[in-house]
Amino acid sequence: MTPSVGAAMDIRFGETVEEFMRYVTDIGLDHVEFKREYLAGHPETPGPERIRELSDRYGVSVTYHAPFRNWNIGSYNEVVRQDSVERVKRTLDDAAEARAGAVVVHGGSVPNRYPEWIRDRAKQNALHSLAECAEYAQLVGVPLCLENQPINEEKRRYTTTPADLAAMRNTVDVPPQYLGVTLDVGHAKVNGYDWRAFVEEFGHRIRVCHLHDNDGTADQHEPFPDYESVVEAIPADYFVFETKSVGDLATSVGTDKTPPETELTARE
Repeated sequence: MTPSVGAAMDIRFGETVEEFMRYVTDIGLDHVEFKREYLAGHPETPGPERIRELSDRYGVSVTYHAPFRNWNIGSYNEVVRQDSVERVKRTLDDAAEARAGAVVVHGGSVPNRYPEWIRDRAKQNALHSLAECAEYAQLVGVPLCLENQPINEEKRRYTTTPADLAAMRNTVDVPPQYLGVTLDVGHAKVNGYDWRAFVEEFGHRIRVCHLHDNDGTADQHEPFPDYESVVEAIPADYFVFETKSVGDLATSVGTDKTPPETELTARE
């Protein structure tokens, strides 16, 4: 299978889904990842059936990113945990209807300032939630892909190192094709790891790769123009630029084709 290379739609983007797909294909890419935050925030968001129609029209593959800004599958609060799991399941439902290739998920977090017994409960909740979501992924037939997260001084996260991500992933007893890995090369770099360490650990379990850069001091999501060597070396199915603007996407692929103007952009 030849890997697809594309970009994620961010909540900061003003483009509609069709405008973005048209631009992505114009600059030689063939994949779009839909972040739940974009789908919840943009005033002209299509449903999964329409996304499938558009992806067929423009010849792009699709992945989804489960919500993470206001949701936390590792919450110590059981009500929040259950609601967060439900949001991931609904994302898997939409991904199945849109014929998406995978759903990216974060492993949860808990504030470091909380007492140890709270942090322990949150970790167990995160493992329980991941198992629930992975079992549902198997049910609907869409792979769930656990992402390596950047270190956060204020929060304990469970997937910042290859060993920790492996430990969390290995607690779940589902066929490997339904619980894969999302390798984020920018997160690996800011945590002080070469992305190759994740490739050595996970190999072909890496289905999705997020592409962006930083200077090693913060998770800056800068353009990533040296992506071709990464695409050649990582055995992923989908490579996704995660940039802060559509212009940064153009910088990453080295094109002078300007992004489409939108009404949302014009009002800013």
